[in-house]
Amino acid sequence: MANSSFYSALARSIAAGEPAVEPILTRASRTLGRDWRWLRPLTHRYLGIFGPEARPRRGEVVAFLVADAGLKAALQRHGSRVRIAEWLPEPARMMPVDAARKWKIPEIESVNALADWLHLSASELEWFADLKRLAARLGKEQVQGALGHYHYRILAKEGGNVRLIEAPKPRLKEIQRRILNGILENIPIHPAVHGFRKGHSIKTFAAPHVRQRVVVRMDLKDFFPSLRGGRIQAMFRMAGYPELVADLLGGLCTNGAPRSLWRKAGVALDVPRLSEAGSLYARSHLPQGAPSSPALANICAYRVDCRLAGLAESAGAVYTRYADDLAFSGGERFERSAEGFSIHVAAILIEEGFTVNHRKTRVMRQGVRQYVAGLVTNDRINVVREDFDRLKATLTNCVRFGAESQNREGREAFRSHLEGRVGFVEAMNPAKGARLRNILEKIRW
Repeated sequence: MANSSFYSALARSIAAGEPAVEPILTRASRTLGRDWRWLRPLTHRYLGIFGPEARPRRGEVVAFLVADAGLKAALQRHGSRVRIAEWLPEPARMMPVDAARKWKIPEIESVNALADWLHLSASELEWFADLKRLAARLGKEQVQGALGHYHYRILAKEGGNVRLIEAPKPRLKEIQRRILNGILENIPIHPAVHGFRKGHSIKTFAAPHVRQRVVVRMDLKDFFPSLRGGRIQAMFRMAGYPELVADLLGGLCTNGAPRSLWRKAGVALDVPRLSEAGSLYARSHLPQGAPSSPALANICAYRVDCRLAGLAESAGAVYTRYADDLAFSGGERFERSAEGFSIHVAAILIEEGFTVNHRKTRVMRQGVRQYVAGLVTNDRINVVREDFDRLKATLTNCVRFGAESQNREGREAFRSHLEGRVGFVEAMNPAKGARLRNILEKIRW
């Protein structure tokens, strides 16, 4: 009867190379010493589960083999004649899926090669990747010390929820930037994506939805923490990196926040909400604050972007996404199905591992203010009038009563804050921006 070594050897031969029937059969036959008739159906079942585009973990393949009824029957029928004739060597080469073959990313085929590429020692690489998630067990005092890799800040959100900002410390941040510049920026993302993408902005995100009969706006809940560590590691495996290299790359770009952070968190939340937040962020996820996270989020959302763009096209609409903001718009045909359309979008998002913040879903027809990501799109891209009026009043009061009188939140760089807000208005509406700039320049600092 087969033991764990048998399944491990067979899993290695099945998952080690090209995910296609004939290459798998060749490797499996070599491992078992002959071409058993039941290997071909087993191969088809394997590809049916994992697909030709998958790069499953060895453990996942072992679990598949152990549970496969056809393999169990074959082992019972042929008994000790089914044996391991040869342990195939672990392939030390890049094995990208077909879609990733043209990606211009560095070939890193071993742990030592990854350490060299990142200018780290092997022990430093292991420490920063933290695959055992030791940092998640740190006490609150240890987190900010040498043992922790991140600085944390808890922000209260509307509706009683929280957002955890996880800013990597300088050394890890440098490593993540190396991964971003050397690997992630060379992986294509969907054309509908406008957030965290060179040459794109909130303005290009909103532009396709100007002067449309109906605009549907939706929002993803907990976008970054919804992208788990396993999903990130799977992306690196699909890019072609060997399993351990992919795991380390994923570990460097993800984090599990210590539960100790939520004790005396300093935000007005009840115990159940704090407990829920602690559980959400304790699991390995993309940290909001890491330089590599936006690019990884866009890459990992490629499939859902494809599905939503296809759904929008079938309904006579256009689709764009800026981080966790989704926007759809169209003419008369789309207007007739706009209410039910959001239900189909939510179903796709759930299937892909995301959650919709239904409180923020809006169906906006002509005659009411249509806005996406804080920009009005009825006739042209414009800032929300109330926001403009508030900013104008703040600037005017700074001129009359001094800037400190308006810095109610105690911002250290209040001047830069106001200049940034005025710059945003200038980019969206130059005429309105010029009026605000004129007031800003009259402030005495």
